[in-house]
Amino acid sequence: MKRNLVAIEVNSLVKKYGDLTAVDSISFTINKGEIFSLLGPNGAGKTTTVEILECLRRPTSGRAYVLGFDISKDQDDIKKRIGVLPQEFNTFDSLTVRENLQYFAGMFGSSVDIDSLIKLVDLEDKRNEQYKKLSGGLKQRLGVAMALVNDPEIVFLDEPTSGLDPKARHEVWNAIRGLKRQGKTVFLTTHYMEEAEALADTVTIIHKGKIAAMGTPEELITRYGQRNLLILRNTDKVAVPLIETMGLEANFDSDAGDVKVTLNHSSDVSEIVRALTLKQIPFGEMQLKRSSLEDVFLNLTGETLREAETP
Repeated sequence: MKRNLVAIEVNSLVKKYGDLTAVDSISFTINKGEIFSLLGPNGAGKTTTVEILECLRRPTSGRAYVLGFDISKDQDDIKKRIGVLPQEFNTFDSLTVRENLQYFAGMFGSSVDIDSLIKLVDLEDKRNEQYKKLSGGLKQRLGVAMALVNDPEIVFLDEPTSGLDPKARHEVWNAIRGLKRQGKTVFLTTHYMEEAEALADTVTIIHKGKIAAMGTPEELITRYGQRNLLILRNTDKVAVPLIETMGLEANFDSDAGDVKVTLNHSSDVSEIVRALTLKQIPFGEMQLKRSSLEDVFLNLTGETLREAETP
């Protein structure tokens, strides 16, 4: 891998607080222009990792480089080139969307086009609205814009949709996709599986300070997830032995009257339908349950994400 294509390089990073090891010898590389997600429960070490890379905390040991700059020596160079949306983002209540952006652009001495930032996060109709009057989702979208006032190469978004309703969350997702279209590198921390799956080019699962797995969402689901499940509603149980002759695992749910089939490949669905039709075995609605990153996390850690949360 060419070094000039690397945005962040982390080698054996450790952070201890007394007897607690918050980050336990983690290593990863992030390419320029990708959305990289550090996925894990609260207390897994996500925010600590981000704060080290933002030069807000010093590691106990290990090395890390941001855009080729050493976090232990080149903090000023790094801070000029990154944008940050921290957890629980807040800003001036009485200033409008535009005024907040103008204020922080002035602090950075930036000549960024404020109207372009407002357009990027789709706040054009709210540009003159006071911050305190915005919904939670709109506030977070403003936070994304404010992370861009210094035109950074890398944007750190720490739990950007935590506590938002599904509609607001999707609005923030669109803003994050806009960053990628602009060529920004995005470092996203989240404990929402569907968020990482929807947005990230690379997902790194972190659990109790250690990296459990890394890859594209599809690679992780293929490697560690469960196989897809096909549910045939209102189907006669005679379908089970027929489907089993195809080398597939099938069982009959007598309470619901459904047949559940564990698939090996997506093409199995058409083969099952063809076989049932030829044998004139009736079946109702078909439902396909796809494996997800939630399954991956459970298989890797033995816990659901909720169970893994630190109190």
